[in-house]
Amino acid sequence: MTKKDRNLYLTNTPLQQAMEEYLHLISQSFVGVSDETIMVQEALGRKTASPVFAKVSAPHYNAAAMDGIAVDASITNGASETNPIQLKIDRDYTVVNTGAPLTMERNAVIMVEDIVELDHETVEIRGAASPWQHVRPVGEDMVKGELILSENHMIRPQDIAALLTGGIGWVKVKRKIAVGVIPTGSEITELIDPLPEGKIIESNSKMFQALLSSYEAMGITYPIVKDEPEKIRLAIEKAVDENDLVVVNAGSSAGTKDYTVDVLREIGNVFTHGVAIKPGKPAILAEVKGKPVVGIPGYPVSAYVVFEQMVKPLVYELQNQKPIQVEKLKATLARRIISSLKHEEFVRVKVGKVDERWIATPLNRGAGVTMSLVRADGILRIPQSTEGYDKGDNVEIELSRSKEDLSNTIVSVGSHDLVMDLLANELQKKNDNLALSSAHVGSMGGIIAMKQKECHLAPIHLLDEISGEYNIDYVRKYFANEQMSMIKLVKRSQGLMVQKGNPKEITSLEDLNRKDISMINRQKGAGTRILLDYMLKTKKMDPNLLQGYQREMTTHMAVAVAIKNNTADCGLGVESAAKAMELDFIPIAWEEYDLLTPKYMLETKEVKKLLEVVRSDSFVKQIMSLGGYDCSQIGKTILI
Repeated sequence: MTKKDRNLYLTNTPLQQAMEEYLHLISQSFVGVSDETIMVQEALGRKTASPVFAKVSAPHYNAAAMDGIAVDASITNGASETNPIQLKIDRDYTVVNTGAPLTMERNAVIMVEDIVELDHETVEIRGAASPWQHVRPVGEDMVKGELILSENHMIRPQDIAALLTGGIGWVKVKRKIAVGVIPTGSEITELIDPLPEGKIIESNSKMFQALLSSYEAMGITYPIVKDEPEKIRLAIEKAVDENDLVVVNAGSSAGTKDYTVDVLREIGNVFTHGVAIKPGKPAILAEVKGKPVVGIPGYPVSAYVVFEQMVKPLVYELQNQKPIQVEKLKATLARRIISSLKHEEFVRVKVGKVDERWIATPLNRGAGVTMSLVRADGILRIPQSTEGYDKGDNVEIELSRSKEDLSNTIVSVGSHDLVMDLLANELQKKNDNLALSSAHVGSMGGIIAMKQKECHLAPIHLLDEISGEYNIDYVRKYFANEQMSMIKLVKRSQGLMVQKGNPKEITSLEDLNRKDISMINRQKGAGTRILLDYMLKTKKMDPNLLQGYQREMTTHMAVAVAIKNNTADCGLGVESAAKAMELDFIPIAWEEYDLLTPKYMLETKEVKKLLEVVRSDSFVKQIMSLGGYDCSQIGKTILI
């Protein structure tokens, strides 16, 4: 097969059009999902396939509703405090407990608290009983033949009790659609330790299974299939025979080892190969033996987007159900987003409520950035006909977390440090209804976000070249007419992170001038970048002559990982990141890493709870275990 043959997926069908056409075509060949009858006690979460009617009444006899004595109400007429009546056992009454059946001649129950026992055979009553008092008549709860559950009702715990009460032991339910998931790729492997170089842990199928469960479908994952056409064909044919729908993960693009679409053309029909969405363009919509088969790209974010936008509606359609509506809200966009007119784009965003405004901050848009899915609070759709949105635009967000949870979130935008990750974990552990959400945009990014009221906290570490002080001069400059406060967090050791054993024998910043040394930098606006530029300036070093100066990362850990993986020899960062990645560290300076917040925020319950955590011994102990920190002023607040 030539390379030209492989690039035949150049279609760019709009998502809505692709799905409407596909669902129409599949509905003509799909035979539907049969019903099944299961035991009632196993029916939780299943949907009834037909209406369910009671086989017996409940109760099916006249039953005592109280402990006491059963009587004929007429013989108690006239009983009062001044005219007590004595009753004889068997002749006048029968002792009953709650739930006991009543004979035809007894039509009322007198509670045990309302009788006076005179002897073993005689009781006295001082009040008349009315007919059917404290009696549960036949059918009080339900009557034989009465509807218990309607068709298409999702069975709840209380429904199980009602079914059993109505004499129903087995119930006909809609069978969950079976979805076969086939992971493909010679480079993927199950979770193993140690992980061989060149191997990637297969995680998409587990994500798919969890998503299918949330769609009320049943996911069946098959073993990993290598990138060999014959093996892929056999796996698809087997899965098609055993399931209602098949998902093939990876191999859907046009690379030299992407065989999925070719195999599907050989054994079935390919309706669409290439959908106008980003991420997820190489998706495949096909049919084999009358059953739908969907090819999904391998990158995690692409896989998630395609699954939610294409597999989800397909599953609900095949089960003749309506998808649960996604909660949405309007939010102000924190940063400009440029998009192509070629695609409908799905952008992951962080969402927080600041001064009664919902703020949406875009996350990394890469198709392989799994953590952007973890950190995202929702999705922003950018229509195919739109070139993007400007900062400050009012946009609609499809939420992956509830508004209530988002309302109980402290929004942090600014510099990254491992301390913030520890703080987020400790805060939620001690206050399970309060979360800390962080977006890493650098210290100056935090200053700007705070200035525009897009966050509650801004972690910063900004060195003023004139005064030599950290943070305060910047706050005074950018918030001259506002009352701000600084929560002191840590002093941290900044220095050069180098490979274990320091093979290049780097000892100082001056070594960055060497031709055999490559560095990796932080993004513009990051406090670490400002510190580096300040030190290069004082040493009269030209940054344009440093190899790797233009290569940027957004976190200390990302810099450390690059050095660990030998794609750079060194980079400026904090000691804790070097320690976490088992790198050597050459200390250069101590800096102050603090939390900027408006003064009024100190009086809010959320920040008060955060301060409790910041000042706790357990939190300080965790920080100190990382190495390279000084917590001597932690939790101190300064008004500016």
